[in-house]
Amino acid sequence: MKKVRATNPELIKLIRFLRKQSSENKADIWRDVAEDLAKPKRKRVAVNLSRLNRHTQKNDVVVVPGKVLGAGKIDHPITVAALAFSEKAREKILAARGKCLPLFKLIKKNPKGSNVKLIG
Repeated sequence: MKKVRATNPELIKLIRFLRKQSSENKADIWRDVAEDLAKPKRKRVAVNLSRLNRHTQKNDVVVVPGKVLGAGKIDHPITVAALAFSEKAREKILAARGKCLPLFKLIKKNPKGSNVKLIG
C-alpha cells in the first residue's frame, strides 16, 4: 500500500519547521502538532467554537492542528493558532476580543510552547 504524504508545499514546510522547533527547544507540543498535521486530510481535526469555549478560560492560548469551525459561540477572549479558520469562526473569535494566528506566528512568539493547550 502506498504511503500517503502531504503534497501542499506550505504544509510540508510547516511540518518540518514544527519538528525542528521541537528538537531545538525541547518542546514536545510542537512535535505532537507536526504528527497531527502529517496525517491524511480526512483524519485531521475540525474543532467547533463550542468545544473551544468549553475547554478554555479567559486569555488561554490554544493550538488546533486542523481547522476551526464556527459552530457555537465563544464568550471570552482567547488566542487560537490553527492550520485554517472558517470565516464565521474568525469573525466570532475576533468579536470576543480574541486573536486568530497562523501556527508560524505562535511558534515564533512562544518557541518553548509553555502555557499552550492542544485541542483536537
